[in-house]
Amino acid sequence: MARGMAEDPLRYDKFVEDALRGVVRKALLQVAENGLPGDHHFYITFRTGDPAVEIPARLYAQYPEEMTIVLQHQFWGLEVEEDAFSVTLSFNSQHERLRIPFAAITAFADPAVKFGLQFELSEADLRPAAKTETGEAESADDDDDKKGADVVALDAFRKK
Repeated sequence: MARGMAEDPLRYDKFVEDALRGVVRKALLQVAENGLPGDHHFYITFRTGDPAVEIPARLYAQYPEEMTIVLQHQFWGLEVEEDAFSVTLSFNSQHERLRIPFAAITAFADPAVKFGLQFELSEADLRPAAKTETGEAESADDDDDKKGADVVALDAFRKK
C-alpha cells in the first residue's frame, strides 16, 4: 500500500522547496553585504496573512493575502536572518519596515538574469507560515522584465 506524501517522512518536495528558499536567502545575504550588482533587482512575493509576517496594518489592509515587493533602487537596512529577512521600503513616500519569513515567500525573481522561483507548498506543509505582500508599485516596464524569465516550478517533484 502506497503512503501519501503527507505521511512520508522523506518529504522530497519539502526538501527541494527548503533548499530553493536557501537560494533566496543567499542572494539576499550577498545584497545585504555588497549591494545589488549591475542591473540585478528582485521581485519577492509573499503571503501577508502569515502570522510571522510583520508589516504595517495599513499595508496588510491593502494586501490582505499576498504582496510583491521590489528590491531595486529604494530600499534600506536589509538584514537577513536564518528564517526571515527585514527591509525598509518606501510606500507613498513613507518609509516602512517589513519582516518576511522565507517560509512566507511564494515567488522570487531577478529579471536582470531571467531567473525565477515559484514556491507551491501550502502553509501547512512549511515551517511556521508567514504573511505575504508587495512593496513598490510595478510599472508596465516591470511586467516586460518578468516575461521570458525562467521559473522553476516544483510540480515535477511531487507525486500526483
